[in-house]
Amino acid sequence: MTYRAPINDILLSLNHGAGLAAAVEAGHYGDFDGDITAAVLEEAGKFASDVLAPLNRVGDEHGIKLDNGKVTTAPGWPDAYQRWAAAGWNAVSGPEAFGGQGLPLAVNAACTEIWSASNVAFGLCPLLTLSAIEALDAHGSAELKKIYLEKLVTGEWTGTMQLTEPNAGSDVGALRTRAERADDGTYRIKGTKIFITYGEHDMTDNIVHFVLARLPDAPSGTKGISLFLVPKFLVNADGSLGERNDIHASGVEHKLGMHASPTCTMTMGDKGGAIGYLIGEENQGMRCMFTMMNQARLGVGLEGVGIADRAYQQALAYAQERKQGKAVGHKGDGMDPIIVHPDVKRMLMQMRSMTAAARTICYATAVALDVSVRAKDAKVRAEAAARGALLTPIAKAFSTDIGNEVAYLGVQVHGGMGFIEETGAAQHYRDARITSIYEGTNGIQSIDLVTRKLGANGGASVWALLDELAAVIKQVETSNDPAFGTTGAKLRDAHAALERTSRWLLERLASAPNEALAGATPYLRLFAATLGGCMLAGEALAAKANGEAEPQRYVALARFFAENIAVQAPSLEKTVTESAEAVSGADAVLAG
Repeated sequence: MTYRAPINDILLSLNHGAGLAAAVEAGHYGDFDGDITAAVLEEAGKFASDVLAPLNRVGDEHGIKLDNGKVTTAPGWPDAYQRWAAAGWNAVSGPEAFGGQGLPLAVNAACTEIWSASNVAFGLCPLLTLSAIEALDAHGSAELKKIYLEKLVTGEWTGTMQLTEPNAGSDVGALRTRAERADDGTYRIKGTKIFITYGEHDMTDNIVHFVLARLPDAPSGTKGISLFLVPKFLVNADGSLGERNDIHASGVEHKLGMHASPTCTMTMGDKGGAIGYLIGEENQGMRCMFTMMNQARLGVGLEGVGIADRAYQQALAYAQERKQGKAVGHKGDGMDPIIVHPDVKRMLMQMRSMTAAARTICYATAVALDVSVRAKDAKVRAEAAARGALLTPIAKAFSTDIGNEVAYLGVQVHGGMGFIEETGAAQHYRDARITSIYEGTNGIQSIDLVTRKLGANGGASVWALLDELAAVIKQVETSNDPAFGTTGAKLRDAHAALERTSRWLLERLASAPNEALAGATPYLRLFAATLGGCMLAGEALAAKANGEAEPQRYVALARFFAENIAVQAPSLEKTVTESAEAVSGADAVLAG
């Protein structure tokens, strides 16, 4: 089946669940006209359905080829990219001074979901380019911006992010790639990077690599890392492409999924060293790189949402067509579509509700990041930045976990045919798996949430968010809509569990940090289940208040999530607060 962007669901989530409409009304987006959002997303949906979705299976089957340092992408890939860039999709949220449209990151986040749903391997390329744009715009010199930024914003050139090395995965401080100062103010970069997404391809005539490396006199660890811009082709004074730089793909990975996305080993220094240009200051590369990584982490979360939605759409269509068995009470001839069976309905509702919750968490993260740079009031910007920082690890980890879980259920709904590649359900399952690993494993996201984000500013961001969620719960309880069932009560229980667990973790961080870390992953799930449930309830209330078509379907979705997903919160609380001793005692088991 093909893909159709769920525009109404996206708009409700973006404007009301994530708070874009309220932020626009508050003046945080300047003269941005929120009414154009629907038009932009409609066009994005059409491009995704007509151009990108048909190539998804093609890319999975053909993959990529490396020959003499050159990567050839799947049939149709270069043409699709050129059409995509020419239509302005790479420039949606780019700075207007460099050819961008200047639209909110939140709008581009919705587009990112659409690209990921229609063809996630394709969408990976611009996702990394967006991160490169952010780093260059925030930290690059005026000269580098003049040469490279417009090309990246328009999509004429693409960008990469090069951190990982064979001996240094998540431990970036252990990297060995070297940078040596040259007399002309440039640097010579030597080393090897692995797992570099779109490190080499044939879709554009230049690729702009952002590479972490260490100077000879740099401090050890992450404090001694610098960030460099290393182009595939050097750029002449007149803007034309010059000679090939000393960086090339020396290998490509053969992967479980994402077959159409080239994952390259990049080698620098075979001919004296790749010419690189410093981004920011020496030994401040991690600060610059985190500008890229935070954007990329949100983007990967949106990949999870996109894959989940595509898997749900396909499973729903299959369940409506596949006939097997009879509905309870059916006494006529013939079999019924499997969607009549309660357990299939349960799986489909679980798929849709979890996807919807993950979507809104990601969009809310994007809105917070928008307001952190767009609002006029410094206090508002600071609070939004803290909110964005708090939500980023949740958006990345929860949404990619959901992408995996929903794709798993998609295979299950298909039954035996889900295990057969012809249906396409297996591809979503394979493609989703990497999302919970790259851009910081989900375990690292959980650690970040507990050790850095929870206690920031004395926990002010968490308590402020909990206050907002409590207000939503109160609205549900006072709506007196019987269609909500026990939504209010279940969300109130989840909210109380999240508050108690947050305070418990803050205490343990100071006195017994290993106990806090033992519960980091279930805590993130607890946080996301509560947050997602309240956000879906808020969307349902908004749908009723704003006269949305069929508002009760959003009420039913919020109810299902509250009574099936958020209801797990008290158990997750016990897992967090009572798991430390069990984890600490695991050494005897794990020793052999």
